[in-house]
Amino acid sequence: MKKNNHNDYLVKSVFVFTAATFVLTGCASGSNSLGNAQAEPNEQEKGGDLTYALASIPSNLDPARSGWAVETRVYKQIFEGLVTKLPDNTIVPELATDWSISDDGKTYTFKLRDDVTFHDGTPFNAEAVQYSFDRILDPDTQAGNAYSRLQPYESSTIIDDHTIELHLSTPSVPFLDNLTQANLTIVSPTAAEEYGDQFGQHPVGTGPFEFISLQENADIKLKRYEDYDWGSEKYENKGPAYLDSLTFNIITEESTRIGSLQSSQVLAAEAIPPQNIETFELDESLELLSQNIEGLPYTLFINPDHEPWGELEARQALQYGIDVDHIVNTLYFGTYDRAWSAITPGLLGYDESLEGAIEPDVEKAKQLLENIGWETGADGIRVRDGERLTLKYVDITPNREKRNDIAIMIQQQLKELGIEVEIELTKDVATTIHTNGDYDLYGNSQVNGDPNALIQFYHSPSEGARDTLSKLNDPKVDEWLQAAVTEKDEEKRADLYKNVQQYIHDEAIILPIYVPNYTVGTQKSVHDISFDYLGYPQFNDAYVQP
Repeated sequence: MKKNNHNDYLVKSVFVFTAATFVLTGCASGSNSLGNAQAEPNEQEKGGDLTYALASIPSNLDPARSGWAVETRVYKQIFEGLVTKLPDNTIVPELATDWSISDDGKTYTFKLRDDVTFHDGTPFNAEAVQYSFDRILDPDTQAGNAYSRLQPYESSTIIDDHTIELHLSTPSVPFLDNLTQANLTIVSPTAAEEYGDQFGQHPVGTGPFEFISLQENADIKLKRYEDYDWGSEKYENKGPAYLDSLTFNIITEESTRIGSLQSSQVLAAEAIPPQNIETFELDESLELLSQNIEGLPYTLFINPDHEPWGELEARQALQYGIDVDHIVNTLYFGTYDRAWSAITPGLLGYDESLEGAIEPDVEKAKQLLENIGWETGADGIRVRDGERLTLKYVDITPNREKRNDIAIMIQQQLKELGIEVEIELTKDVATTIHTNGDYDLYGNSQVNGDPNALIQFYHSPSEGARDTLSKLNDPKVDEWLQAAVTEKDEEKRADLYKNVQQYIHDEAIILPIYVPNYTVGTQKSVHDISFDYLGYPQFNDAYVQP
């Protein structure tokens, strides 16, 4: 048995705390916190009610079933995992106190805290851990990202109330890192059984805030969990949150959200639009935080099952015909970085050689299409064998991070190539994309701290499983991705992921667009909101004081 005394056995990546926090007027950026303009109050003076505006709509606060980052921002305050990760990439205990890993890499043994209770009074113990993970594997749960991140877990053995063995079907280097992610946090077995598939509307965890209510499309109310006193190293405050309450107001309309912050109807708001950044910098009543989000960048996936996108030349024509720099600079005013690869720069194995590898070249794009028989028709749209060259671009509503605007700009750019782009905006992505596969181009991103995230998008699906977004099915890519799961040599593991990125680029599987950036604006009365290693906000140290 290989012993891990908290962090001897770490998943060491080259995670970089990129686009580190920038704050206005005298805030200490090194602490990633807001508003230190006046003398630090003592703990008894800290408190308040924080209202925080969300830019999109959370609908399910069940970690096992949730699929959206906006939901994670809420339920991360309610739930905790066995381990967590610091911005310097160190994995440290959260609900566990220690862990060890067997020599064959297939058994993880966790010692658990014995002083933790769920918000409903249920004791935290090995049974709760076993229940949470087995629930993710249960088909009735309909787990999504959680199911993928829990792999290759297959069962567990309870040694005693506060010791549990997790058994994997195959060795997995990324498994410990995956356990730091919000989808794999521990739920109250009592509440999960009571509420069943409605648990996402009645979440119960062990975190610093407990759930009060959810009004659909309106707000989500949390309050301080008074008995909380087991905060991990990611918090300076290890005890109960300073805030009395934390309310997430759902304000999807951009101008309304910004206006609500400027008028103090809410005290904090996410997704500050790029065009408002300069105004915020000049407004002495406001503070600003910003950080890049690691994982898979916002990426347009090309559907090779639809003609002609199964042909390399057609996909390459999109690579050369779409001016990504122009799109990113126009829409985001330099606040978002251009993406060049299938993963973000902060992840292990990011391939810097891909930066600048493709420059826009409209004439080359046109020639590629002509080479495979697409000739310009009378109305400027290309035709082959009597068929017009059309591309169905599907995107989700509302217009998160101006992604609908990206679709419009690409529609305009591809018209110059003779490609007719039909844009479909939908709220039912599950049916349109995953069930029907009714798209030629569709955008997606994922928050993740390990390049193993590539498996979910680029590995061949197992028999009976649904297609990945890339629809890639190549034994070479599968071999690289599988080898990286068990490779303990960090340099060799990085090289395997570079092989995957090069293949994806050379075969024009995707169009990387931008690295997501999470930006929060607050009134100056708000202090010490921080970010975790993936860019999610944390509130246990936060307080409100004019």
